[in-house]
Amino acid sequence: MISRSLARAFLVSVALAASFVLAGCDTDQASLATNAKANQPVPPKLLAAMVEKNMDLQSPILVRLFKQEAELEVWKQTRNGQFALLKTYPICRWSGDLGPKVREGDRQAPEGFYSINPGQMNPQSAYYLSFNTGYPNAFDKALGRSGSQLMVHGDCSSRGCYAMTDEQIAEIYSLGRESFFGGQKAFQLQAYPFKMTPVNMAKHRNNPNMPFWKMIKEGYDHFEVTRQEPKVDFCEKKYVFDAAKPPDAKRDPVFDASAKCPAYVIPEEIASAVREKDARDQAEYNKLVSRGTPVARMNTGIDGGMNKIFAAKIPEGSTGLSEGAEGTTLQMLAMAKAPGTIPGHVNPPKPNLDAAAPSPQEEPVVAVSAPAASARVATAAPPEKSGFFSNLGRKMGVGNADATATTPPPQATASVAPAATTTTTPPTAASRLKAAVTRFVPGRDTSKDAAKDAPKPAVAAAKPAEPAKPDTRLAATRPTLKPSVSDGAGEATQIMGAAPVVQSNSFDSRFGAVK
Repeated sequence: MISRSLARAFLVSVALAASFVLAGCDTDQASLATNAKANQPVPPKLLAAMVEKNMDLQSPILVRLFKQEAELEVWKQTRNGQFALLKTYPICRWSGDLGPKVREGDRQAPEGFYSINPGQMNPQSAYYLSFNTGYPNAFDKALGRSGSQLMVHGDCSSRGCYAMTDEQIAEIYSLGRESFFGGQKAFQLQAYPFKMTPVNMAKHRNNPNMPFWKMIKEGYDHFEVTRQEPKVDFCEKKYVFDAAKPPDAKRDPVFDASAKCPAYVIPEEIASAVREKDARDQAEYNKLVSRGTPVARMNTGIDGGMNKIFAAKIPEGSTGLSEGAEGTTLQMLAMAKAPGTIPGHVNPPKPNLDAAAPSPQEEPVVAVSAPAASARVATAAPPEKSGFFSNLGRKMGVGNADATATTPPPQATASVAPAATTTTTPPTAASRLKAAVTRFVPGRDTSKDAAKDAPKPAVAAAKPAEPAKPDTRLAATRPTLKPSVSDGAGEATQIMGAAPVVQSNSFDSRFGAVK
């Protein structure tokens, strides 16, 4: 019994020692260490999609990221040797702005071409699972750019990274793991500000990052026309794609990101296809610019982006720079199923309030100063507690009339015609009632009545019982009351074709426009 326990303890110690040794090495075994999270199987739906698209489980993959669209694409090599799109994942959160990462701490998610080998896979990540993008690459270093530990990870929280949900990163991690098991030495990560279409290039034509974006668009075009992973090199502080040795050269060219470019050629079948695509894109771009395609607003200092499907699940959700499909709103996506669990600490991107913000006085002006609107909205206010029967009692002489109703300003009677209203001073209840009655009695000339009553507002207020009989008729025909301004309703809430009649039983309506 004792010997068995000693043997077990010895085996455990050996295993722990081996794990520490592996942890200090950048090997495939260390990066793809055995744990439950890192060894989740590829989901059955993805396996079925691979069969349908003529792919093998362990064939190579390629990943593309788009900030503005907040999407991550996983491409996989088919049996004919070309890559095909396997699945598109909505990005839960990315930080910073459109444009490359420049320095440590700028919260920018990187843009460019990076290579992910097994040593960059992190099964012990604090963010469920992750892999390192490899930033900075040789091009970034040649420009003096700094930063470290820029990841694609779970937890939907980003400070310069591309963050997915835990469920999403588990799938992506499993696809990368299987490609390594199949013999792929490294998979390519292409990170873009947006899909490099003529429309997007036209929208962002004034962005200072455009020279860099045009350079990486060459790699985007190489992949688009060949559906092959482009070979990436660097020289003279620029990207070079699919470079090969010249026909008369005896060895492959050697590239240095900071040095002069060596002699190289691009295979003609690739070069010609890229030229044709670029010519089509440029022609479309020129048309868009000549038509006056609006230039995208500069968003310096924004807080990144989030795919619309995640923003729809978060209170006060915002997609940042993300642009949804035509006709798709966050409200329409509110009932859609999110691809993974969103942690409670996740916040949507903060909108850029400094640029193109509406005037802070717009709302008060609409609510208070528009004469016609205030008169019409006031007619839609709900009745006060005194109600119809209290008004009827006052008409019959029972109870006291409201002090405001008995001492109106002279111009209050003009409120029967909304267009003539020039002040927010409320009209009298009697004059409003009389105006409403005359509006519904055939043959009455309301303009004459208004002119006759104008110099004698107190007399009009002193005879509230006279129009009692027509009031019954009016109550039966007037439309249902609408919310007041304080309830968020405006002039648009009035039924089309309805007359702007003031309710005889409502004193709240008289003050509704100035609350």
